[in-house]
Amino acid sequence: MRIATWNVNSIRARLPHVLPWLARVRPDVLCLQEIKCQDEQFPREEIEALGYAIETHGQKSYNGVALLSLLPLSDVARGMAGEPSETGARVIAGTVGDVRVVNAYVVNGQEVGHAKYALKLGWLSVLAQLLRAEVAAHPKLVLTGDFNVTFDDRDISEPEKWRDRILCSTPEREALAAVMSAGLTDVFRHFEPAGGHYTWWDFYTRGFQRGQGLRIDHFLASPAALAASRAVTIDVDARRGEKPSDHAPVLLTIE
Repeated sequence: MRIATWNVNSIRARLPHVLPWLARVRPDVLCLQEIKCQDEQFPREEIEALGYAIETHGQKSYNGVALLSLLPLSDVARGMAGEPSETGARVIAGTVGDVRVVNAYVVNGQEVGHAKYALKLGWLSVLAQLLRAEVAAHPKLVLTGDFNVTFDDRDISEPEKWRDRILCSTPEREALAAVMSAGLTDVFRHFEPAGGHYTWWDFYTRGFQRGQGLRIDHFLASPAALAASRAVTIDVDARRGEKPSDHAPVLLTIE
C-alpha cells in the first residue's frame, strides 16, 4: 500500500496538478492539507471519477484537510478534543486495512514570539495527547501531513539563516518530540540519514529554482507501522510546472 501526503495550498487552484498526478501515481491513500474550502466546495466529482472515496474536514478559505482512498476507509474522525477553536480544521483520521492514518496540518506559528507561535505549541501539545490515545487503540499507525517543523539542520538548505526562526526553533522541535513520544519514528530518516532532501520551497524567494528548501512534510510511524514500511520518497517533479503548490508530495510504501 502506498500512502501519500501533499499540502496542495488550495485543492481547487491546484486541481490541474492533482488530477493528472493521481491518474499517474495512483496512491492507495492521499492525505491532503490546506484544501482551503468548505466540505461542500471540494471538487468531488473529478476525483471520484478516478476511483477515490473522499472524506473532508474543510473550512472556508483557510486550512482544511482531506483523505482520499482507493481502499475501504473506516472509523473516520475529524478534529481533536481540546484543540483551540481558532486553529481551524486541521486533523482527519481514518483506518485503511490494519493501518490507522492520521492526517495533520500543524499550525504555522507566523514567527517566534508571536501569539500564533504560542498557539502552535499548545496545539502540538493537544496532538501529542491524541497520538498517545490513537497508538493505544491502533498499534499500526501512521501520522502524516505538513508539520511546519524541521527536525534538525539536515532538513534545512541554509541552517544558519533559519537558526531559531519559525519552523526551526527549539521549542517547536521539543513540541514535535512530545508528539513522537507516543512511540513514533521519522520514517524518512529511518531510510535516508543524509540531508539535502526538502519538501517545501518558498514561492517569494524562488526557493525551488535556487535549491533552497525545508523538509517539513513527514511520515511518523508506530513500531508496527515502521516494521512494515519499505520506502519513503519525495516526488520533487510534482513541484514543477505552472502554478504548483509550494510543497511536493511525499509517499510511504507500507505492507
